[in-house]
Amino acid sequence: MRITQLPALVLACALAAGAIGAAAQSRVDLGKREFESKCAVCHGRDGKGAGPYADQLKRSLPDLTALARANGGVLPVARLYAVIEGAGAGHGPRDMPVWGLDYTVQAQEQLPDLPYNQAVFVRTRILALIDHLNQLQVR
Repeated sequence: MRITQLPALVLACALAAGAIGAAAQSRVDLGKREFESKCAVCHGRDGKGAGPYADQLKRSLPDLTALARANGGVLPVARLYAVIEGAGAGHGPRDMPVWGLDYTVQAQEQLPDLPYNQAVFVRTRILALIDHLNQLQVR
């Protein structure tokens, strides 16, 4: 390598390192992404229940920013998990989609040949959604 090429190489390495650092800092918020792709259409991006499809539903939607306040200041994680996942009985009529089944199908489609536990995929998505709901809480 010639000495005249060295400054160009150093500059290229510095730019690459800067790009890698910037990419590492821009983390994806999985819960927010899931909320915006699956929930916001009904619940609204702010979670207050005024999404674009809310007026087409038979019931009014709850204000998801007040879940903790309505539960003595504690986010009802187990109840939220059960409602989002949708399995089991005792939830009354299902106006909301069964996201657990949707996530299971998504895992089967996206990870067919990988040795990945589909239940972990489903739990990760649901818990990420619950984490996002926790961030929306007005306390």
